[in-house]
Amino acid sequence: MEFKPHDYQRHCIDKIIEIPKLGLFLDMGLGKTVTTLTAVRELKYNRFAVRKVLVIAPKKVAEGTWTKEKDKWDHTKILRVSPVLGSQAKRIRALNTPADIYIINRENVCWLVDYYRNAWPFDMVVVDESSSFKSHKAKRFKALAAVMPKIDRLVELTGTPSPNGLDDLWAQVFLLDGGERLGRRYTQFRERYFDPGRRGSDGMVYNYKAKPGSEESILDRIADICISMKAEDYLQLPDLTYHQIPVVLDPKAEKAYHDLERQMVLELPEDEEEISVTSAAALSNKLLQLANGALYDDDHGVHEVHTCKIEAFLELIESLQGKPALVFYSFQHDEARILDVLKKSGLRVRELKTVRDEDDWNAGKVDVLLAHPASAAYGLNLQQGGNHVIWFGLTWNYELYTQANKRLHRQGQTEKVIIHHLVCAGTRDEDVMQALEKKSDVQNWVMQSLKARIKAIKEGK
Repeated sequence: MEFKPHDYQRHCIDKIIEIPKLGLFLDMGLGKTVTTLTAVRELKYNRFAVRKVLVIAPKKVAEGTWTKEKDKWDHTKILRVSPVLGSQAKRIRALNTPADIYIINRENVCWLVDYYRNAWPFDMVVVDESSSFKSHKAKRFKALAAVMPKIDRLVELTGTPSPNGLDDLWAQVFLLDGGERLGRRYTQFRERYFDPGRRGSDGMVYNYKAKPGSEESILDRIADICISMKAEDYLQLPDLTYHQIPVVLDPKAEKAYHDLERQMVLELPEDEEEISVTSAAALSNKLLQLANGALYDDDHGVHEVHTCKIEAFLELIESLQGKPALVFYSFQHDEARILDVLKKSGLRVRELKTVRDEDDWNAGKVDVLLAHPASAAYGLNLQQGGNHVIWFGLTWNYELYTQANKRLHRQGQTEKVIIHHLVCAGTRDEDVMQALEKKSDVQNWVMQSLKARIKAIKEGK
């Protein structure tokens, strides 16, 4: 297929060639992969400016997206790709295979840096979904930062550079400029642009809030090495509709939910300020499981408590009248129970595990495609297979949520995309939906919404 770049894509290709280390913060669906491949081809074969290119990507994207995109276009078929995946022996063999581009999943970045030590061979690195390097404490960030002096060219790709707030930008920008624009240390960056927020009784600061004008100042400082574009400014995508389906628990299930909530709340410290993020997450996790209909015990055994959400799910599937649905689940027992109830439905049900599953979905060979948002949120092109998304279990992670929805709502989609949410009334599901609608400071909302429920329970409401 002949590639005819949009004007914005041509601009981005030129900038990748012009600026050695660039942040390409393109919204989902704007063609980041083909844009980057085109620039790599130009740099490698026309300008002889790079020798070996490394692409770091989420696992599913590393397995198929880059190779498929390369093979799709006439001008990029010349590029030789070697996926550095699988066992250590397979990874080493792939590294020793002559190629132009080597693709590795982000979980193996530390291994790769350690494998080469002082003999790092990649003069160009592409970080696909650079927001996965947003934590300055993460080992993968530290490993990549250690070899940055040996990398001549770096391209960071993401549609959500700061999913949880402006502080997510520091680590990503540091990889581009070594701290020149936002400070060489994260603490310097935080002190300059943020004020302490909520504190615990011990004086510990739990979060920081951006100072007035911080966003404009930060974006101004990084504007010369970062390009940011939103899909709505460049593409005419079909409408996106959000649909909430309230699920009412039956009396037995409702009692089980509130009994568990009350039991776990009463086990928490009396002082609300002493409640840790870990204990808050554990409580939320347990309650979300129960809202979905089952619980894990201490031995990871599964106990089904109710089928209210499963029944609502089956009714929704029936109402689609055979239209394909991409279904996101939260827990393994969600997936197992969904697979079980769909056994006799006559529907073609598939778990998203391989590139073949992706291809069959896009070819119209799958009616229900089950996926976990963490494994399907990045890079996968599923827009040809359907236009309905169902969230059986919800996620607090706004980045995963938006990225997962964009698997269908992206360039090439021809129908209105409908995002269905199964929300159990009176449960933690409702808090998650509010957090997703707020779009920011989700962790703070987790704590505040939990404390509101704790207060209500302890006051006997």
